[in-house]
Amino acid sequence: MSTAVAGRMAALMRAELTLLLRHKAVLFTALVLPVTMTYAMRPVFDDMDLDEAGISLGAAMMPMSVAFVLLFGVYSALVTVYVVRREELVLKRLRAGEPGDAEILTGTAAATLVAGLAQCVVLMIAGAAVLGMEMPADPLLVVTGLLLGLVVAGTMAAATTAFTRSAEGAQITIMPVMLVSLVGSGVVVPLELLPDKIASVCELLPLSPVVQLVRGGWTGQLGAYEALGAVATAVAWTVLSVFAVQRWFRWEPRR
Repeated sequence: MSTAVAGRMAALMRAELTLLLRHKAVLFTALVLPVTMTYAMRPVFDDMDLDEAGISLGAAMMPMSVAFVLLFGVYSALVTVYVVRREELVLKRLRAGEPGDAEILTGTAAATLVAGLAQCVVLMIAGAAVLGMEMPADPLLVVTGLLLGLVVAGTMAAATTAFTRSAEGAQITIMPVMLVSLVGSGVVVPLELLPDKIASVCELLPLSPVVQLVRGGWTGQLGAYEALGAVATAVAWTVLSVFAVQRWFRWEPRR
Protein backbone atom coordinates (compact mmCIF):
# COMPACT_ATOMS: atom_id res chain seq x y z
CA MET A 1 0.00 0.00 0.00
CA SER A 2 1.45 3.38 -1.00
CA THR A 3 1.87 6.22 1.46
CA ALA A 4 -0.80 8.27 -0.32
CA VAL A 5 -3.35 5.47 -0.16
CA ALA A 6 -2.55 4.80 3.49
CA GLY A 7 -2.93 8.49 4.28
CA ARG A 8 -6.32 8.75 2.56
CA MET A 9 -7.63 5.65 4.32
CA ALA A 10 -6.35 6.90 7.69
CA ALA A 11 -8.15 10.21 7.12
CA LEU A 12 -11.37 8.38 6.27
CA MET A 13 -11.00 6.23 9.36
CA ARG A 14 -10.54 9.25 11.62
CA ALA A 15 -13.56 10.96 10.12
CA GLU A 16 -15.73 7.85 10.52
CA LEU A 17 -14.59 7.35 14.10
CA THR A 18 -15.59 10.92 14.92
CA LEU A 19 -19.01 10.44 13.32
CA LEU A 20 -19.45 7.08 15.07
CA LEU A 21 -18.87 8.67 18.46
CA ARG A 22 -21.50 11.32 17.65
CA HIS A 23 -24.14 8.84 16.49
CA LYS A 24 -25.60 7.60 19.77
CA ALA A 25 -27.96 4.99 18.29
CA VAL A 26 -25.26 3.32 16.18
CA LEU A 27 -22.79 3.58 19.06
CA PHE A 28 -25.26 1.86 21.41
CA THR A 29 -25.92 -0.92 18.91
CA ALA A 30 -22.22 -1.42 18.22
CA LEU A 31 -20.78 -1.24 21.74
CA VAL A 32 -23.45 -1.76 24.38
CA LEU A 33 -25.88 -4.26 22.85
CA PRO A 34 -23.39 -7.13 22.26
CA VAL A 35 -22.07 -6.90 25.83
CA THR A 36 -25.57 -6.72 27.32
CA MET A 37 -26.80 -9.68 25.28
CA THR A 38 -23.74 -11.75 26.12
CA TYR A 39 -24.22 -11.48 29.87
CA ALA A 40 -28.01 -11.76 29.58
CA MET A 41 -27.55 -15.12 27.87
CA ARG A 42 -25.35 -16.50 30.67
CA PRO A 43 -28.24 -18.21 32.55
CA VAL A 44 -29.38 -19.95 29.33
CA PHE A 45 -26.23 -22.04 29.23
CA ASP A 46 -26.85 -23.25 32.76
CA ASP A 47 -29.90 -25.09 31.42
CA MET A 48 -28.02 -26.71 28.52
CA ASP A 49 -26.32 -30.07 28.82
CA LEU A 50 -22.94 -28.78 27.66
CA ASP A 51 -20.99 -31.58 29.35
CA GLU A 52 -22.78 -34.22 27.29
CA ALA A 53 -21.79 -32.40 24.10
CA GLY A 54 -18.23 -31.98 25.35
CA ILE A 55 -18.43 -28.18 25.36
CA SER A 56 -17.13 -25.95 28.15
CA LEU A 57 -18.78 -22.70 29.23
CA GLY A 58 -16.09 -20.66 27.50
CA ALA A 59 -16.42 -22.66 24.27
CA ALA A 60 -20.16 -22.02 24.31
CA MET A 61 -20.25 -18.35 25.31
CA MET A 62 -17.22 -16.82 23.59
CA PRO A 63 -18.27 -17.72 20.02
CA MET A 64 -21.67 -16.28 20.89
CA SER A 65 -20.05 -13.07 22.14
CA VAL A 66 -17.98 -12.75 18.97
CA ALA A 67 -21.07 -13.39 16.84
CA PHE A 68 -23.05 -10.71 18.69
CA VAL A 69 -20.27 -8.18 18.03
CA LEU A 70 -20.06 -9.14 14.36
CA LEU A 71 -23.83 -8.99 13.86
CA PHE A 72 -24.73 -5.92 15.91
CA GLY A 73 -21.45 -4.05 16.19
CA VAL A 74 -20.15 -4.58 12.66
CA TYR A 75 -22.76 -5.85 10.18
CA SER A 76 -25.78 -3.86 11.41
CA ALA A 77 -23.75 -0.73 12.16
CA LEU A 78 -21.96 -0.77 8.80
CA VAL A 79 -25.16 -1.16 6.78
CA THR A 80 -26.44 2.00 8.46
CA VAL A 81 -23.12 3.83 7.98
CA TYR A 82 -22.89 3.00 4.27
CA VAL A 83 -26.52 3.94 3.61
CA VAL A 84 -26.30 7.23 5.51
CA ARG A 85 -23.07 8.21 3.74
CA ARG A 86 -24.65 7.33 0.39
CA GLU A 87 -27.85 9.28 1.05
CA GLU A 88 -25.81 12.30 2.22
CA LEU A 89 -23.79 12.16 -1.04
CA VAL A 90 -20.57 11.58 0.88
CA LEU A 91 -19.67 8.46 -1.12
CA LYS A 92 -20.39 10.24 -4.41
CA ARG A 93 -18.12 13.16 -3.50
CA LEU A 94 -15.35 10.82 -2.36
CA ARG A 95 -15.61 8.85 -5.58
CA ALA A 96 -15.11 12.06 -7.57
CA GLY A 97 -11.73 12.54 -5.90
CA GLU A 98 -8.54 10.49 -5.76
CA PRO A 99 -9.63 7.49 -3.64
CA GLY A 100 -10.60 4.33 -5.52
CA ASP A 101 -13.78 2.39 -4.79
CA ALA A 102 -12.02 -0.17 -2.58
CA GLU A 103 -10.30 2.62 -0.62
CA ILE A 104 -13.60 4.40 0.02
CA LEU A 105 -15.44 1.30 1.18
CA THR A 106 -12.56 0.04 3.32
CA GLY A 107 -11.80 3.45 4.81
CA THR A 108 -15.46 4.01 5.65
CA ALA A 109 -15.63 0.61 7.37
CA ALA A 110 -12.25 0.78 9.12
CA ALA A 111 -13.38 2.53 12.32
CA THR A 112 -16.26 0.10 12.83
CA LEU A 113 -14.06 -2.92 12.11
CA VAL A 114 -11.36 -1.77 14.54
CA ALA A 115 -13.99 -1.09 17.21
CA GLY A 116 -15.44 -4.57 16.65
CA LEU A 117 -12.03 -6.20 16.93
CA ALA A 118 -11.24 -4.33 20.14
CA GLN A 119 -14.60 -5.23 21.63
CA CYS A 120 -14.11 -8.93 20.90
CA VAL A 121 -10.72 -8.87 22.63
CA VAL A 122 -12.18 -7.08 25.67
CA LEU A 123 -15.09 -9.54 25.88
CA MET A 124 -12.72 -12.51 25.80
CA ILE A 125 -10.55 -11.06 28.56
CA ALA A 126 -13.60 -10.05 30.62
CA GLY A 127 -15.14 -13.49 30.14
CA ALA A 128 -12.07 -15.15 31.58
CA ALA A 129 -11.77 -12.65 34.43
CA VAL A 130 -15.42 -12.18 35.44
CA LEU A 131 -17.05 -15.50 34.51
CA GLY A 132 -14.07 -17.70 35.24
CA MET A 133 -13.83 -19.09 31.71
CA GLU A 134 -10.78 -20.91 30.49
CA MET A 135 -8.53 -19.32 27.86
CA PRO A 136 -8.48 -20.77 24.31
CA ALA A 137 -6.45 -23.92 23.69
CA ASP A 138 -5.56 -22.78 20.15
CA PRO A 139 -5.45 -18.95 19.98
CA LEU A 140 -4.47 -19.02 16.28
CA LEU A 141 -7.81 -20.56 15.32
CA VAL A 142 -9.64 -17.96 17.41
CA VAL A 143 -7.75 -15.11 15.73
CA THR A 144 -8.37 -16.63 12.28
CA GLY A 145 -12.08 -16.96 12.96
CA LEU A 146 -12.33 -13.43 14.30
CA LEU A 147 -10.50 -11.84 11.36
CA LEU A 148 -12.51 -13.84 8.82
CA GLY A 149 -15.67 -12.84 10.65
CA LEU A 150 -14.80 -9.15 10.35
CA VAL A 151 -14.21 -9.55 6.61
CA VAL A 152 -17.44 -11.51 6.07
CA ALA A 153 -19.52 -9.07 8.14
CA GLY A 154 -17.98 -6.05 6.41
CA THR A 155 -18.44 -7.29 2.85
CA MET A 156 -21.97 -8.55 3.55
CA ALA A 157 -22.86 -5.15 5.01
CA ALA A 158 -21.75 -3.43 1.82
CA ALA A 159 -23.72 -5.94 -0.25
CA THR A 160 -26.86 -5.45 1.87
CA THR A 161 -26.91 -1.71 1.11
CA ALA A 162 -27.81 -2.55 -2.49
CA PHE A 163 -31.27 -3.48 -1.21
CA THR A 164 -31.55 -0.73 1.42
CA ARG A 165 -33.21 2.54 0.50
CA SER A 166 -32.72 4.44 3.75
CA ALA A 167 -31.22 4.23 7.23
CA GLU A 168 -34.67 3.38 8.57
CA GLY A 169 -35.03 0.64 5.97
CA ALA A 170 -31.77 -0.89 7.16
CA GLN A 171 -33.60 -2.22 10.20
CA ILE A 172 -35.61 -4.41 7.82
CA THR A 173 -32.99 -5.45 5.28
CA ILE A 174 -30.55 -6.68 7.92
CA MET A 175 -33.10 -8.99 9.54
CA PRO A 176 -32.69 -12.05 7.24
CA VAL A 177 -28.95 -12.32 7.91
CA MET A 178 -29.40 -11.51 11.60
CA LEU A 179 -32.16 -14.06 12.22
CA VAL A 180 -30.62 -16.85 10.14
CA SER A 181 -27.27 -16.37 11.86
CA LEU A 182 -28.69 -16.23 15.37
CA VAL A 183 -30.85 -19.30 14.85
CA GLY A 184 -28.76 -21.49 12.58
CA SER A 185 -25.07 -20.63 12.96
CA GLY A 186 -24.57 -22.12 16.40
CA VAL A 187 -24.58 -18.71 18.06
CA VAL A 188 -27.10 -19.47 20.82
CA VAL A 189 -27.49 -23.23 20.42
CA PRO A 190 -24.18 -24.95 19.55
CA LEU A 191 -24.40 -27.02 16.37
CA GLU A 192 -23.08 -29.99 18.36
CA LEU A 193 -26.46 -30.09 20.12
CA LEU A 194 -28.41 -30.26 16.84
CA PRO A 195 -29.19 -33.39 14.74
CA ASP A 196 -26.34 -34.19 12.34
CA LYS A 197 -28.31 -33.50 9.14
CA ILE A 198 -29.51 -30.11 10.34
CA ALA A 199 -26.05 -29.21 11.65
CA SER A 200 -24.40 -30.07 8.30
CA VAL A 201 -26.71 -27.62 6.52
CA CYS A 202 -26.26 -24.91 9.15
CA GLU A 203 -22.48 -25.17 8.78
CA LEU A 204 -22.82 -23.52 5.35
CA LEU A 205 -24.39 -20.31 6.70
CA PRO A 206 -22.28 -17.11 6.56
CA LEU A 207 -21.46 -16.86 10.25
CA SER A 208 -21.15 -20.60 10.94
CA PRO A 209 -17.47 -20.91 9.98
CA VAL A 210 -16.58 -18.05 12.33
CA VAL A 211 -18.39 -19.70 15.24
CA GLN A 212 -16.84 -23.05 14.34
CA LEU A 213 -13.29 -21.67 14.25
CA VAL A 214 -13.64 -19.68 17.48
CA ARG A 215 -15.25 -22.62 19.31
CA GLY A 216 -12.69 -25.03 17.88
CA GLY A 217 -9.90 -22.71 18.97
CA TRP A 218 -11.34 -22.59 22.46
CA THR A 219 -11.64 -26.35 22.83
CA GLY A 220 -8.60 -27.30 20.76
CA GLN A 221 -10.64 -30.12 19.24
CA LEU A 222 -11.09 -28.82 15.70
CA GLY A 223 -9.17 -30.91 13.18
CA ALA A 224 -7.21 -29.50 10.26
CA TYR A 225 -9.78 -30.75 7.72
CA GLU A 226 -12.69 -29.11 9.57
CA ALA A 227 -10.71 -25.89 10.02
CA LEU A 228 -9.86 -25.69 6.32
CA GLY A 229 -13.50 -26.35 5.45
CA ALA A 230 -14.61 -23.51 7.72
CA VAL A 231 -12.05 -21.14 6.19
CA ALA A 232 -13.15 -22.14 2.68
CA THR A 233 -16.81 -21.45 3.55
CA ALA A 234 -15.96 -18.01 4.95
CA VAL A 235 -13.87 -17.18 1.87
CA ALA A 236 -16.71 -18.32 -0.40
CA TRP A 237 -19.18 -15.97 1.33
CA THR A 238 -16.65 -13.15 1.09
CA VAL A 239 -16.19 -13.71 -2.64
CA LEU A 240 -19.98 -13.78 -3.18
CA SER A 241 -20.37 -10.56 -1.19
CA VAL A 242 -17.58 -8.80 -3.10
CA PHE A 243 -19.21 -9.85 -6.38
CA ALA A 244 -22.54 -8.47 -5.18
CA VAL A 245 -20.88 -5.18 -4.20
CA GLN A 246 -19.16 -4.86 -7.58
CA ARG A 247 -22.40 -5.65 -9.38
CA TRP A 248 -25.08 -3.85 -7.38
CA PHE A 249 -23.56 -1.40 -4.89
CA ARG A 250 -25.05 2.09 -5.35
CA TRP A 251 -22.96 5.22 -4.90
CA GLU A 252 -25.82 7.70 -5.23
CA PRO A 253 -29.08 8.06 -3.26
CA ARG A 254 -31.87 5.67 -4.20
CA ARG A 255 -35.06 7.34 -5.34
